[in-house]
Amino acid sequence: MSDSAASAPITLPTYDDVVAASARIAGHAHRTPVMTSRILNDASGMQLFFKCENLQRIGAFKFRGAFNALSRFDEEQRKNGVIAFSSGNHAQAVALSAQLLAIPATIVMPKDAPEIKVQATKGYGAEVVFYDRYTEDREAIGRTLAAARNLTLIPPYDHPDVISGQGTAAKELFEEVGPLDALFVCMGGGGLLSGSALAARALAPDCKVFGVEPEAGNDGQQSFRTGKIVHIETPKTIADGAQTQHLGQYTFALVRQNVDDVLTASDAQLVAAMRDLGSYMKLIVEPTGCLGYAAALAEKAQWAGKRVGIIVSGGNVDIARYCALLAQ
Repeated sequence: MSDSAASAPITLPTYDDVVAASARIAGHAHRTPVMTSRILNDASGMQLFFKCENLQRIGAFKFRGAFNALSRFDEEQRKNGVIAFSSGNHAQAVALSAQLLAIPATIVMPKDAPEIKVQATKGYGAEVVFYDRYTEDREAIGRTLAAARNLTLIPPYDHPDVISGQGTAAKELFEEVGPLDALFVCMGGGGLLSGSALAARALAPDCKVFGVEPEAGNDGQQSFRTGKIVHIETPKTIADGAQTQHLGQYTFALVRQNVDDVLTASDAQLVAAMRDLGSYMKLIVEPTGCLGYAAALAEKAQWAGKRVGIIVSGGNVDIARYCALLAQ
């Protein structure tokens, strides 16, 4: 079944599932730091709190959801193995989680995925199967291989255990800094946003929650505003972690229920955000990880003097690519 299939009723995860995931990943996932910057606060007029998932295991928040999902496998599933499809961060997260749990892993990755992500995935012991993201359907490839090899498919975002695991990042943020006026979260398929919104609604009910997509790939924004899942062609953007084509049935429902709006950021805004985070906070952040901060800056007049949380989703960017983007 594809991520967007909606033929059967589904049971959406709740904040209780986020709490259970938090206990499950404890001692395996890092409790990443929340960082602040006086310079960026003064420049923006906001009080900014950055949840630094670029410092998470495998360099991204994805480890949370992957480990939570794989840790729930039964004995037969662990023996047969897991399969996932991903442009990189979910790939690494599943590969490392599988290694830690002694589960064989197969990962379907685009042939143009950043080399640093491909090598890391292989380094964790996973078999990598390549495809062309512009001409082939990764979901179909994953389903075919899962059926042929009797593997359990763990998609990158549209899965209750994945969503619940991702929500633990925002849970930790609210536990550390208290209520926020706004929370900006990057959005590809919506797993991190869905889980973060569950945590926000439980721990800071008055907090406004915003998803942020690449300007070139605003399928989620269209879906949110029209009330139906919109499919697009693979967007061309430097935010490779958010080159998704549609939301899933779980993430669409959760985003519609719990998110206040979906915003976008241009590639130029992402580069400027990367420069800020590198220059003033000494953080190497991949373009996708800058979506939340870029949107917060664009909306700074609305949030002047307010407490604003930002999930920095990951830092897996090839250093030569990083330098080239900043040199533009």
